[in-house]
Amino acid sequence: MSFRISGLPVTPFQPLFALDDAALLAQGARRCLAPMAGARMPCRVSLRYTPAGETAILLAYRHQPSPHSPFRASGPIFVRETARETFDRIDELPEVLAQSSALSLRAYDGEDMMVDADVLPGSAVAPAIERMLARQDVAYLHAHFAPRGCYLARIDRV
Repeated sequence: MSFRISGLPVTPFQPLFALDDAALLAQGARRCLAPMAGARMPCRVSLRYTPAGETAILLAYRHQPSPHSPFRASGPIFVRETARETFDRIDELPEVLAQSSALSLRAYDGEDMMVDADVLPGSAVAPAIERMLARQDVAYLHAHFAPRGCYLARIDRV
């Protein structure tokens, strides 16, 4: 079964790139410099890791906005300041999914209720995506980084 993985559109985040650090902080966001080594800063637009020496904005994002679901949620995400193109591919895993050691894959129905979930390494995510999307009650999936629970990407049937 074919699937589409989508990053977030860059347009809503672009105004943040022009703000200074004090203005970002006033909105609960921060500009972060990717270290030469160590922590990885995965961009939710490009679904690539932020290269060393490049900056990204760290902010809260409502990834499950449904007001009628008890699963509505938000959490921290990174958006690279150089991100221009949203990752949107069919049957292709972006590097942040494929290289992850632990992902949480969450399946939601048409009423935004979670109906299935699994924790697995990126190397095993494609078969899990296909298995979950084969269920008739599943409308879409969300991928999260399992250790911190941060939202990563949306996955839909094609």
